Amino acid sequence: MAARDASFQFDFSGTYTSVVVNERIDVILEDGRLWNTTFEEVEGGVKVTEEFDPENENPEDMQRMGWQMILDRFKNYVESKN
Repeated sequence: MAARDASFQFDFSGTYTSVVVNERIDVILEDGRLWNTTFEEVEGGVKVTEEFDPENENPEDMQRMGWQMILDRFKNYVESKN
């Protein structure tokens, strides 16, 4: 993963432990942390929720903001395809 302005980047890898089409994706990250994404159909679209075990290097709020930025970019990408 890399910042758009190339100010920082990092490797991000894991293994899918469960995939339920249109419902849920579960991943165990390379460092053992868990990351779960759920998809819920709601009026007018789909609600995407991500839950993750925070790492110990950066403040949790900073990590949450990073995940939100990823979701926002994903939303923009999906909407541009419609």
